[in-house]
Amino acid sequence: MDATLYVGNRNYSSWSVRGSLLVRQSGIAFREVLIPLDTEEFAAKIGAVSPTRRVPVLHVDGLVIWDTLAIAEFLHEQNPTAGLWPQDRAARARARSVSAEMHSGFGDLRSSMPMDMRGRRTVPRTSDLQADITRIDALWSDCRATYGRGGEYLFGTWCAADAMYAPVVSRFRTYGVDLSPGARRYADAVWQWPAFKTLAAEAATEPWSLDLGV
Repeated sequence: MDATLYVGNRNYSSWSVRGSLLVRQSGIAFREVLIPLDTEEFAAKIGAVSPTRRVPVLHVDGLVIWDTLAIAEFLHEQNPTAGLWPQDRAARARARSVSAEMHSGFGDLRSSMPMDMRGRRTVPRTSDLQADITRIDALWSDCRATYGRGGEYLFGTWCAADAMYAPVVSRFRTYGVDLSPGARRYADAVWQWPAFKTLAAEAATEPWSLDLGV
């Protein structure tokens, strides 16, 4: 299998971090090509590899798979034993639901707290932003209480749902968000996940800086 994952900066591209975590968990051998965001290089190269001009995008033996959830499903089909989704049907359905909620929701969180893994910032807490934070805290706590026995993650062992929320853990650290005790324990466990620690270390050494407008 000839596989290449195209990503953006670790520090700023939350979706690239998700894609990298998924592919690294899949057990599939792949190359990773970073194209720095908001640069002439990105403008020149992205159209040739991504039909949406966004990252991440996965190329496998001539196939082009874009959108992070599509990448997760493709990787799961290639190696169902990698644990990208829980084995239990009910847990798997919930994991897909909360992943889709992350994929399509939390717009105020995304706009008010842009990804900056190595930064430490504060922003005003609007009611809409606080509603997103409260929902995520409750979602994490509910998944942990219902499905999390036997491990530190949303569904016990690490899966695609944790990859989807890992950049939120980073955002909460960047902007100093207080969480409930259970959600805080989960966030601390995610921050220590080896693949995520590696990505955070890579972000810390990146030479690029973007103006986030916050």
